[in-house]
Amino acid sequence: MNAPLRIAVVGAGRMGADHIERLHRRIAGAEVAAVVDIDRPRAEAAVAHIPGAVAHTDFQEVLDRDDIDAALLATPGFLHEQVLLPALGKGLPVLCEKPLTPDAESSWRVVQAEVAAGRQLVQVGFMRRFDTGYLALRRMIEERTYGELLTLHHQHRNPTTPPGFTNEMIINDSVVHEFDAVRFFTGEEIVSVQVRIGRSTRNAPEGQRDPQLVLMETESGVLAQVEAYVNARFGYQVSTQASFETGVVGIGGDQEPYVRTEGRWGGSVTPGFEERFAEAYDREIQAWVEATARGEIGGPSAWDGYATAACCEAGVRAQSSGETVPVHLEAKPSLYA
Repeated sequence: MNAPLRIAVVGAGRMGADHIERLHRRIAGAEVAAVVDIDRPRAEAAVAHIPGAVAHTDFQEVLDRDDIDAALLATPGFLHEQVLLPALGKGLPVLCEKPLTPDAESSWRVVQAEVAAGRQLVQVGFMRRFDTGYLALRRMIEERTYGELLTLHHQHRNPTTPPGFTNEMIINDSVVHEFDAVRFFTGEEIVSVQVRIGRSTRNAPEGQRDPQLVLMETESGVLAQVEAYVNARFGYQVSTQASFETGVVGIGGDQEPYVRTEGRWGGSVTPGFEERFAEAYDREIQAWVEATARGEIGGPSAWDGYATAACCEAGVRAQSSGETVPVHLEAKPSLYA
């Protein structure tokens, strides 16, 4: 029996803490060997219940060890490049939570560093690709179950936004998932993005325009629309409707039981992304662990992270200009063919 992969989790905040518990309690073939966080008490608290796990405050301390097999990166996006580049230099596999980096230029540097390393080492954490509904819809598209895919309609609704959540973050933190989803469903790159902003909810904080409609087009002409409504108040809801030549398919509707009792009817809506995509996160991390043991990646690549960053940049420009903005991509390296 192979020894479990020894994982260093970088970042012990909300997402990092969730992954630490996932790796420790639910993922087969892996163990948490180290946690890195600039806040030492937080790092120490994260490993206190995990036998043998060590707290660090500097990722270089992990790179200096010879007993770490892979890293899971869950810090804020602007800190990703400074971990990814040295990890690639050492040949250390990384599961990097989205975004790969906050902008296309730095994401391209990561792609180039991986190409220089000669093999794919970075998997990007677009967990929706592991959701059962997403997988079923992609299969229908690939098999042309209902003819050709014509349009995609996405709804991305959050109950509220945290302080400081800007218009740009609606694109970079929310619609980023739909950019990846459209690429996942169609197997094509997105060539242009447009953003329309109309009447805003009174629940949006000052300076934020919410909701926003994002329209994108793929290489073959598939149109995809996203309703990004991040102060919807009623809960967290992510759903997709695909229109085909001979049918319409919806995924991600009400997930909870629908109950009729004592003169009432209805169900509940998940409060946040952790609950909505809990099983997808488990499948994502399990797939990454198993692929890493084989010397591969088990999901979205660094190229996927770069292409999505380029879509986000186009989306932010479209927000301010009101125009349809083309998505610029560098030539795709053969490593990702």
